[in-house]
Amino acid sequence: MAKNKASGFLAEFKKFIMRGNVMDMAVGVIVGGAFTSIVTSLNKDILTPFLGIFGGTDFSNLFIQLTGRDTLYSTLAEAQEAGVSCFAYGNFLTAVINFLITAFVIFCMVKGINKVNDKFSKKEEKAPTTKKCPFCKSEIAIEATRCPHCTSILDEKE
Repeated sequence: MAKNKASGFLAEFKKFIMRGNVMDMAVGVIVGGAFTSIVTSLNKDILTPFLGIFGGTDFSNLFIQLTGRDTLYSTLAEAQEAGVSCFAYGNFLTAVINFLITAFVIFCMVKGINKVNDKFSKKEEKAPTTKKCPFCKSEIAIEATRCPHCTSILDEKE
């Protein structure tokens, strides 16, 4: 009996894993991981040096030293190596900037893909679901043979 339950559980798990949306999600996670490295490189190697023209280039060394005030450290790595507790807000700023750049790039890609998709997709006109009563001009269901508003009998061709 226990073996039958276990095999039923495994069969159910196999069915779950083999569903299309789970596979699509797995592919999305893998592609997302690769895309993250591209966006991180865009930020680190292209945008941050460009922003460095207008000010500091490295946010990772922005920190507030919380302990060990007798020695002030110039970099976060030095402070952490010395065992000093630090509030490393520069790393957080870098993560926020990476997120905003990633979101912006994804937004632009989705917008571009939707524009291309709209250009090449055929516009299908939906069949009308309502019509106007010729007597009272109320909007009624297309299948109506009698107007629910004025109770007029409608011709089949109207």
